[in-house]
Amino acid sequence: MDHYDSQQTNDYMQPEEDWDRDLLLDPAWEKQQRKTFTAWCNSHLRKAGTQIENIEEDFRDGLKLMLLLEVISGERLAKPERGKMRVHKISNVNKALDFIASKGVKLVSIGAEEIVDGNVKMTLGMIWTIILRFAIQDISVEETSAKEGLLLWCQRKTAPYKNVNIQNFHISWKDGLGFCALIHRHRPELIDYGKLRKDDPLTNLNTAFDVAERFLDIPKMLDAEDIVGTARPDEKAIMTYVSSFYHAFSGAQKAETAANRICKVLAVNQENEQLMEDYEKLASDLLEWIRRTIPWLENRVPENTMHAMQQKLEDFRDYRRLHKPPKVQEKCQLEINFNTLQTKLRLSNRPAFMPSEGRMVSDINNAWGCLEQAEKGYEEWLLNEIRRLERLDHLAEKFRQKASIHEAWTDGKEAMLRQKDYETATLSEIKALLKKHEAFESDLAAHQDRVEQIAAIAQELNELDYYDSPSVNARCQKICDQWDNLGALTQKRREALERTEKLLETIDQLYLEYAKRAAPFNNWMEGAMEDLQDTFIVHTIEEIQGLTTAHEQFKATLPDADKERLAILGIHNEVSKIVQTYHVNMAGTNPYTTITPQEINGKWDHVRQLVPRRDQALTEEHARQQHNERLRKQFGAQANVIGPWIQTKMEEIGRISIEMHGTLEDQLSHLRQYEKSIVNYKPKIDQLECDHQLIQEALIFDNKHTNYNMEHIRVGWEQLLTTIARTINEVENQILTRDAKGISQEQMNEFRASFNHFDRKKTGMMDTDDFRACLISMGYNMGEAEFARIMSIVDPNRLGVVTFQAFIDFMSRETADTDTADQVMASFKILAGDKNYITEDELRRELPPDQAEYCIARMAPYAGPDSVPGALDYMSFSTALYGESDL
Repeated sequence: MDHYDSQQTNDYMQPEEDWDRDLLLDPAWEKQQRKTFTAWCNSHLRKAGTQIENIEEDFRDGLKLMLLLEVISGERLAKPERGKMRVHKISNVNKALDFIASKGVKLVSIGAEEIVDGNVKMTLGMIWTIILRFAIQDISVEETSAKEGLLLWCQRKTAPYKNVNIQNFHISWKDGLGFCALIHRHRPELIDYGKLRKDDPLTNLNTAFDVAERFLDIPKMLDAEDIVGTARPDEKAIMTYVSSFYHAFSGAQKAETAANRICKVLAVNQENEQLMEDYEKLASDLLEWIRRTIPWLENRVPENTMHAMQQKLEDFRDYRRLHKPPKVQEKCQLEINFNTLQTKLRLSNRPAFMPSEGRMVSDINNAWGCLEQAEKGYEEWLLNEIRRLERLDHLAEKFRQKASIHEAWTDGKEAMLRQKDYETATLSEIKALLKKHEAFESDLAAHQDRVEQIAAIAQELNELDYYDSPSVNARCQKICDQWDNLGALTQKRREALERTEKLLETIDQLYLEYAKRAAPFNNWMEGAMEDLQDTFIVHTIEEIQGLTTAHEQFKATLPDADKERLAILGIHNEVSKIVQTYHVNMAGTNPYTTITPQEINGKWDHVRQLVPRRDQALTEEHARQQHNERLRKQFGAQANVIGPWIQTKMEEIGRISIEMHGTLEDQLSHLRQYEKSIVNYKPKIDQLECDHQLIQEALIFDNKHTNYNMEHIRVGWEQLLTTIARTINEVENQILTRDAKGISQEQMNEFRASFNHFDRKKTGMMDTDDFRACLISMGYNMGEAEFARIMSIVDPNRLGVVTFQAFIDFMSRETADTDTADQVMASFKILAGDKNYITEDELRRELPPDQAEYCIARMAPYAGPDSVPGALDYMSFSTALYGESDL
């Protein structure tokens, strides 16, 4: 029986080996398995008065695991360790695992350490192995057992129910009708199956779970929501829960099995012979397949590429997935057939079956053991080789990536370092290039690690015997050589940049010094040229002497200026010398100034040419100013005589017109003598005009030798002539007035004395107030109207002054014993007779010709409308002579 159990266990456990080895679970499945396996374990542990809460934690010390195995097997296990240390826990778990293995269960990749460490996937795998062995393995239905038997049992039990089609242990149970059908088939009173709907899986599942827990003592191992919410429920959880239904209804199952066994007895003898033949054939074919397969698995020739090794691994996987499983099934089936045959023979009291030599089950097991040993070694070798090639490929790819990155970084760097752009760069550009080069050096230093890494990877590839090591070594050597060359070029370029920077700094300092000295010197030369070419305008000998002195002082500075010019040119020559000596390619001109040595020399030559021209101009101007000075002195000497002479004569004439010395005839005679002396002085005035003409032609505008200018002399001379003429005329008029009015000399003197007395300003004229005071002193008592009338007579032009002549005229009209207007008009009547008019012919006959014509011309405009043509009436004559006020 133990042999049968071992064979059965191997047969059922073989499809689970992949799961045990890979330990890959969907999270939803893992959750379902936790709940299901925990509930299943508790359904047995509660028989011992305990339970678990956390499946991966509560089995870590091995105590409850051993207790679970004792409950479900009915056997006593070795005494457990009660210590708390890890070694005690591992010992307990190992005892449990050994017990499981003793039942013919092959535990793949499940060790005590993983269980003690709480590895949930390993723990779930172990529990599933226990469930398979103790809950599912013993299920047998119509020559099928374990999983297939349980599936067939479910199909048989649910076959009469509509909408139930059990084909697997996952999606066939999602709608819950399968669970309800199993319960209704055995206990129809518990569920009203007719009310269930396929489109309400949650209700169906919860109904089945609740009924099973309440009436069948089957704990609730699943959640309806988890099953419905998962595309494919976990198969192991479903199988575990369904197996509980199988065992719950095992009584009915056993009755059915007994009935089937009676039916099978009749066919046993026929089957036995067929089983013997089938065993021999299967054994021969299986041993032949093992014989051919072992050499293939023992081939350890490595491949150079990962692709080839992966192809081998893929072939091995095809072997494990496609070729071996049928052979495993054949082996299992062979053992099953052998055990079944022996059992049938023994039960029917027939001799035991003895296979041909070499085809015993033990022979097959030994050959199969060799196959699995070779398979295990081949798998380990494949994995090791793949790891080695993965490592090599990883290193090779890493080498290629780093090499590609490095080569991409170095691309163009040598050409950049060989550039001689610094030869034509300015100082600022050189400094920028140095900064850029420093940044490159930092970048270069940062890439040192990558080069070392590339060399280290190449070394490791060589040590691991990489198949393409020659190309790796060649590429690595090229990178190292290029790196050394970059280092040398970097140092060389730095030296060139620093050397060029030093030269350009020297040149820049010289340029700056040149600019600092050239700018003021250029300004000095431009100022000098401007001054030397400036058209000077002078009017005195002192001014030209000042200009000459300043020019001499300027000429004294020329030697020092020439030294400064030579020093400036020396700075420029020093730059040229540096450029020629060190072969510096200057990119441009002096950045600090636009003044070139050619401009300096050109302006210097121009200054030197202008100096003698300035000398000559100053000399000529000095001679001209000396001539002008002589003209000034000559004019000044004459003007200083003529000016006072005119002033003296004016004063003398004024005194003659004011003073009362002698008669008017004596004054007139004296004035005519003055007039003659003045006229005789005219040549001197003319001479002075000639000298003034010369001064004007010489553009002389001032004369320090005299305060008189020609305009003053000319105005004074004209005033003198006018004054003497006016004074003579006044005296003549006074004589006429005196004679006409019959004024005596004493009266005339009295008039003069009164006039001079009230002429307070001594200007020869009285103003209005002085004239009023004079009239009052003479006994006039008048109002404003009368004074205004008198002022209209003496000042007809309303100048506000009264001359001596107007004063005499007024006084003569007021006091002299002369003809009145009535007397004159009486004379007119005598000449006219009875006609009351005088003809023009009568006037020409009675009066002198000139006076007659004057009278006719003066009276003609006043002729009335009724006048006789060619005659003057009384009214016209009166108006013409005296005006309308006298009529």
